[in-house]
Amino acid sequence: MADALDLPHPDARFDFAISIAVIHHFSSPERRCHALRSILATLKVPNNSSDGGRALIYVWALEQKESKRGWDEGDRQDVFVPWVMSKQFSTSAKAEGSQQNRQVSDSRKGTPDDKGRDTTNDGGGGRGMVEEKGRDEKLTYMRYYHLYRKGELEADIARAGGRVLESGYEKDNWWAVCSPVR
Repeated sequence: MADALDLPHPDARFDFAISIAVIHHFSSPERRCHALRSILATLKVPNNSSDGGRALIYVWALEQKESKRGWDEGDRQDVFVPWVMSKQFSTSAKAEGSQQNRQVSDSRKGTPDDKGRDTTNDGGGGRGMVEEKGRDEKLTYMRYYHLYRKGELEADIARAGGRVLESGYEKDNWWAVCSPVR
């Protein structure tokens, strides 16, 4: 594990890197490109005797019309999505103490402020956590996602200094295999 904006690995060292469900959590195009640039920098550079390193990148797609989420063209690309965890598995539950009880609003309708917090029904001060009381107590964390449009991942990789070798769509995700440019 490492900070994708400041990877601790040496440059031009690896044959392959995998980034699944990471890049779409960065809140600006600049930060997403910076993370992609950091990954590309760790890959071996292509030369006359080698194709160089490659990376597989997966991001959530905006085009999820057939999934339970139902996002599609015309929907917001920057959303907050609930992640529900049983309280018994949370190490932060004890540290957080009792949270205010409130309903989780539809994350597609929330409006992020300049800090990326959901300002709709924000009784939690933008902390991004909700506690639901009941038989099986749950903690709900609101996670930020940038939903990628068709072609956007490839454009970000090019902006980051990479080249796309292949790309596609699979199970509500856009993916690309890319490499650094010579």
